[in-house]
Amino acid sequence: MSHDVIVIGAGVNGMVAALLLAKSGKRVLVLERRTEPGTLHETGWVPPSVARELGLAERGLAASLPDPWITVPLDGGGRLELSHDVAQSAAAIHRVSAKDAAKWPTFCARMHRLAGVLALLYEQPAPDVETRELGELLRMGLLGLKVRRLGKQAVIDLLRTLPMSASDLLDEWFENDALKGTLGALAVRHLKQGPRSGGTMFNLLHHHVGSAPGVFRQGTSNVRQVLEGLPGVDVRRGAAVRRIAVSHGAVNAIELASGESIATQTVVSGADPRTTLLELLAPGWLDPDFVRAVRNIKCRGIAAQVALTLDGPPGMPALVIAPSLRYLERAYDDAKYGRVSEQPYLETQPDGNTLVAHVQYVPHAPADGAWDASRRDQLGELVISLLEPHLPGLRQRLRHTSVTAPHDLSAQTGLTEGHAYHGEHTLDQILFMRPVAGWSRYRTPVRGLYLCGSGTHPGGGILGGPGRLAAREVLEDGAP
Repeated sequence: MSHDVIVIGAGVNGMVAALLLAKSGKRVLVLERRTEPGTLHETGWVPPSVARELGLAERGLAASLPDPWITVPLDGGGRLELSHDVAQSAAAIHRVSAKDAAKWPTFCARMHRLAGVLALLYEQPAPDVETRELGELLRMGLLGLKVRRLGKQAVIDLLRTLPMSASDLLDEWFENDALKGTLGALAVRHLKQGPRSGGTMFNLLHHHVGSAPGVFRQGTSNVRQVLEGLPGVDVRRGAAVRRIAVSHGAVNAIELASGESIATQTVVSGADPRTTLLELLAPGWLDPDFVRAVRNIKCRGIAAQVALTLDGPPGMPALVIAPSLRYLERAYDDAKYGRVSEQPYLETQPDGNTLVAHVQYVPHAPADGAWDASRRDQLGELVISLLEPHLPGLRQRLRHTSVTAPHDLSAQTGLTEGHAYHGEHTLDQILFMRPVAGWSRYRTPVRGLYLCGSGTHPGGGILGGPGRLAAREVLEDGAP
């Protein structure tokens, strides 16, 4: 059977692109290197447009986030719990700072309004700032009008907040170190930056998109499971792509690691841009300046995952260990020089009998050696020692420790430097500059080759957003 389009990768974005193309009448083949499906619970926001166009709600799409959505250990004992209810969180904050509690509702309302502006941007292709086309100019004008209707304060907040460091803005609003440390941690998630770095407030707002006011952590959903249950596309697992073959500047085949060649004129890659364009694409077809821009995409893997399997449910809520902005900045200082932080930022999530910890700042390639068994054991031990004061008896209950370093993510999934989002959410790598300036519309310099992964607009954690927008561009080009 011949196929009109081949999609590389059966992740959420690849599957969304494939299903939307199939829905339009295309015959689509999805090639996935892994033999088994990945995790069935994805963290992030599913845009309403993705759910609507694929009928995901009718198929059982469901999202979840614990309440309280985060728990913060306090110096001297006790915990600060932030809930889905703004007033309830304010009451909890009042126990550590009456001033911060009074400001919390206003802060939540203003941040939520700014996240709403990003949500508008994320459901559309990135603005084409060089366009002279009337339709594109009209679209940007309508977006600007929507923002203006939010009021003068919203416009001021938007222009001022996005380029700010999380540290500067949080210091303006709050006085309690634990509260500022928690929000600052979420602002640097998957960034090789500290909270004092410019633009980290954008990252906090990015992860706030789609959430309720006062909730700055994305929930999980069964979107992958729902997508895999939809008909219309052929999925081949264990089919690792070795090469995207090109003839006369256009895609003409996919070559698999097995030696098989599959003819095609249209390829949509869910792999990260650096992998797709510098490793999979046949060499010699890209301009040197474009290659340099792609090679300079920041994909600095900085987060590890440590899973602690216990003798039963952890009995611990979602927890963050980031006691202050200063703590975070010092943790970043270690990673900046290639060292695994001795006091990393931790964020935990219970999953059955397992406690899963996001551990940041952990370099992909430590300056003083490789990721061997001893280094993994040391990281696992560090996490246990940091969590033990908050979960008494942890060592006695521990049955197994699994450490996945950024290097392991790179080796297992093909992610460049193990970066979960295919590229950091820094100001020079968002909107019309994602993946690189001038190429934000999912096309590449090679005819018939498109990108649809998290390395494209609107980025990581927006589940299916890049895939949906990429499919639209493929159809607009009239791919065979």
